[in-house]
Amino acid sequence: MKLGVDVGRVLISPGDESRPDTSFIGGSAEDALRTPPYEGMFEVLPRLVGKFEARVWVVSKCGPRVQQRTREWLAHHHFFERTGIAADHVRFCRERWQKAEHCAELGITHFIDDRLDVLDAMRGVVRERLLFGPQRAVPPAETGLRPVADWAEVARALL
Repeated sequence: MKLGVDVGRVLISPGDESRPDTSFIGGSAEDALRTPPYEGMFEVLPRLVGKFEARVWVVSKCGPRVQQRTREWLAHHHFFERTGIAADHVRFCRERWQKAEHCAELGITHFIDDRLDVLDAMRGVVRERLLFGPQRAVPPAETGLRPVADWAEVARALL
């Protein structure tokens, strides 16, 4: 078993659930570093790293500037030390659908993302897809797709 995890609105809190994570994407570098982790993430993710025997990757869609901010945020919050995820287990892509290519290459069996279109692209590639956080529409009922509202529900689903 191998786990993949998205960054924005999964590891990193959007703050206001009704808006995109604009303080991270559009704000200053200092704003990005001040963006808090998603509540419960640092409590649950290390337990998942244990269950998945450290076979956990961070996979994020973003451009070069946000990639740099993401790396800085991960370092600032001591993400790798606190979670047990290997620092070289971070992948970036430019298009959302490319996350499925990373998953196929890595053999990811479980993935947590806040976007249904990303998880749809992983159908047939990733066995268990967790749709994270509040959603504007009710997700379709389909095998392998499980809505989870927060990290507490991730823990119930995967631990």
